[in-house]
Amino acid sequence: MSGPIVGEDGLTRCPWATGDDVSRDYHDAEWGLRISGEAAYLERLTLEAFQSGLSWLTILRKRDAFREVFAGFDADVVATYDDANQARLMADPRIVRNRLKVAAAITNAKATVALRESGGLAAYVESFAPDAAPAPTTTEEMTTTSPESVALSKGLKKQGFAFVGPTTMFALMEAVGIIDHHLVGCHRRGTYAG
Repeated sequence: MSGPIVGEDGLTRCPWATGDDVSRDYHDAEWGLRISGEAAYLERLTLEAFQSGLSWLTILRKRDAFREVFAGFDADVVATYDDANQARLMADPRIVRNRLKVAAAITNAKATVALRESGGLAAYVESFAPDAAPAPTTTEEMTTTSPESVALSKGLKKQGFAFVGPTTMFALMEAVGIIDHHLVGCHRRGTYAG
């Protein structure tokens, strides 16, 4: 079983956050903390989609480049990206060059702009928060989907979003603090403003 691990600094963390400084810093300073604003939500949604099938560490190491090429995840700007922009993105080795994921990022920016009429992306995602948070004590007890992530996935697809499957949406909900999925015993568990 993989429970929380005590680091060299004496803090107990989820095991995935103990292998390198980038993962540790992301775990301690960001993962599971609530965020606000459309760009912040669009960034997390986009990065989670790009991560599909890859290591999260790969995405974290390319995050600054993603922010640059996607205009700080300004939905109004990204929604205007055309074939020339897609070609530019596909030629940029600093990001994950996957044609379907690049197209999905642009599609999702357009859907984000359209979603403003009904309250916006942040409010929409937050409306799927579960009534109770899971309390896993080991990584084996951690789930990768939930009824809420399935419902969010279906809802976003109806709103025109792409690459928003239930597992990806569960990861998004974890990342933005809608679900506190830090292991019981982790120093970060329960420290988010949920």
